[in-house]
Amino acid sequence: MNLEYGIKRMIASLRHRGPDDDGIWLDQRDCVALGHTRLAVLDLTPAGHQPMVSTSGRFALVFNGEIYNHCSLRAELQLPTDQSSGARNKLDTWRGHSDTETLLAGFERWGIPETIKRTVGMFALAVWDRISQTLTLARDRLGEKPLYYGWQGEYFLFGSELKALKANPVFNAPVDRNSLALFLRHSYVPAPYSIYQGIHKLLPGTCLQVRSREDMEVLCYWSPREKAEVGQSTAHLISEREAVDELDKLVRQSLAGQIVADVPLGAFLSGGIDSSSIVALMQQLTERPVKTFTIGFHEDSHNEAAYALAIAQYLRTDHTELYVTAPQALSIIPDLPKIYDEPFADSSQIPTYLVSKLARQHVTVCLSGDGGDELFGGYNRYTWASDIWRYVHWLPYPLRAALGSFLGTMSGDVWRGAVRGLVRFLPTRYRYSEPEIKLQKIGEILAVRGPEEIYRELVSYWKQPSKVVQMALEPDTVLTDKDRWVRLPEFEHRMMYLDMMSYLPDDILVKVDRAAMAVSLETRVPFLDHRLVEFAWHLPLKYKIRNGVGKWVLRQLLDRYVPRDLIDRPKMGFGVPIGAWLRGPLRSWAEHLLEPKRLTRQNYLNPTPITQMWKEHLSGHDRHYFLWNVLMFQSWLHYYHHE
Repeated sequence: MNLEYGIKRMIASLRHRGPDDDGIWLDQRDCVALGHTRLAVLDLTPAGHQPMVSTSGRFALVFNGEIYNHCSLRAELQLPTDQSSGARNKLDTWRGHSDTETLLAGFERWGIPETIKRTVGMFALAVWDRISQTLTLARDRLGEKPLYYGWQGEYFLFGSELKALKANPVFNAPVDRNSLALFLRHSYVPAPYSIYQGIHKLLPGTCLQVRSREDMEVLCYWSPREKAEVGQSTAHLISEREAVDELDKLVRQSLAGQIVADVPLGAFLSGGIDSSSIVALMQQLTERPVKTFTIGFHEDSHNEAAYALAIAQYLRTDHTELYVTAPQALSIIPDLPKIYDEPFADSSQIPTYLVSKLARQHVTVCLSGDGGDELFGGYNRYTWASDIWRYVHWLPYPLRAALGSFLGTMSGDVWRGAVRGLVRFLPTRYRYSEPEIKLQKIGEILAVRGPEEIYRELVSYWKQPSKVVQMALEPDTVLTDKDRWVRLPEFEHRMMYLDMMSYLPDDILVKVDRAAMAVSLETRVPFLDHRLVEFAWHLPLKYKIRNGVGKWVLRQLLDRYVPRDLIDRPKMGFGVPIGAWLRGPLRSWAEHLLEPKRLTRQNYLNPTPITQMWKEHLSGHDRHYFLWNVLMFQSWLHYYHHE
């Protein structure tokens, strides 16, 4: 393979991630090629061009992301290396003010692993060490930035998206049926797997050192399990007031680094606790009104725009909202395989893309409130799953299983008629936006044999995906490998940990990164500053979930800046009415992709259970979660493999 030709094809496929500049670095002697496309955010001059080579020529780097503490790292690098002699190194002068140059200087002074440990930021990077003949890949601690890699013949390929690897002429990887089974279960392919055999995702908080195909080593430089277990061992040592004060301080510290940019910057605002907290404190730290963005829908059950507007008016932000019609949202669906690159079926991908597109018309960088649920116990499942198990675990298993089966067979129309009239009489903590779906979930919980199975049931759609995918054997993940589980006494904390290990990086952060980068918008996630994450693990559970309501400490923080009555309402997902659309405007599209003869010819999926799900959905049972997973795979397969 011609190195230059292959790398040019790869970077051309990532133009959306970096429309401002591109570059190639070749080392023909060692058969190494690095390519980069740049979205210029810091140092817009040619001094920020990548790939970038260190001063000594030893290291060549390509880097995607932002290092928020790079100025303090620069200051440290300019201190004498030998305090006793007063000798200084050669880093008093710099080519520019990019964080890429700072990283390279750190590699020269401290080495690669130590420099990465010193960083505060989000990143995926690759650095070639010409002396040790080692390629190092590294990914940020929480997985904000993606990084795929794998061997194809004698070549080792890596990139920010799968489409970059596929663009190289040597790429020839078949669909991984085992990963497809995981996808049907979770709506995403969990790391370290990808949809292709032999292609992997680098796990968050790790480095991969590659010297040859036989000499590869993964190093963990930040362990969520260690942080959770150590943090909880001292969780009783902080008072309520100290907890809120420290959270205030840490969010401000995170924001101080993340609001720095040489381009226009704003924030997503849904009107919920997480995004409202971020925007409220951003407004405290900036003199000008923060630019905020919201997408609204005309369907009340899926619309948060009015809440966001009320928060924006109170905080006096420069607010932009756009109400999207169903046809506008539906028009995005044919582009989803291209945007998400491998099968991905979180339907909130549609509004996430739309709000990113709206924001990009005004700013280049946008902050989000993602991560608050996982850190501070915000998901409803943390409370009601534990409550239900506490109430029903004493029942004999056969009785629980029968009751769960009964709840699961009732149609959505029956639930809506029987339940929604009662919702207004329930306490706020139980007023969910889609109670019929929650009750079906309760039925699934009742059928488990123990509490450790509850979480997997809650985050699973197809319960036995290996029976749906032809010739598949579902591999282990952090959800099934007990050796990787955290040792914490509270079930709620164990669920939060599992979310942080899988759902957060593999669903939430993928959804935001791909949607935003498809329109060349950089997103930043202040709650995922690792110092803030470590603090959250030092908090006792009662500071997160109290009286059945999550995010207690975050609510106390927001009370300092926004009136409670603007926030206190049932939790609402950021979604679209996929179920109704599948019975209406998407029906013909879906029936075409789900046609039994088509499924049989492709030989990936068993048509029988899928056809049954489709019939049940059309008859009134809500099966859109199962069907959307299948449809996103079918759409992806058609787009990339023309099947």
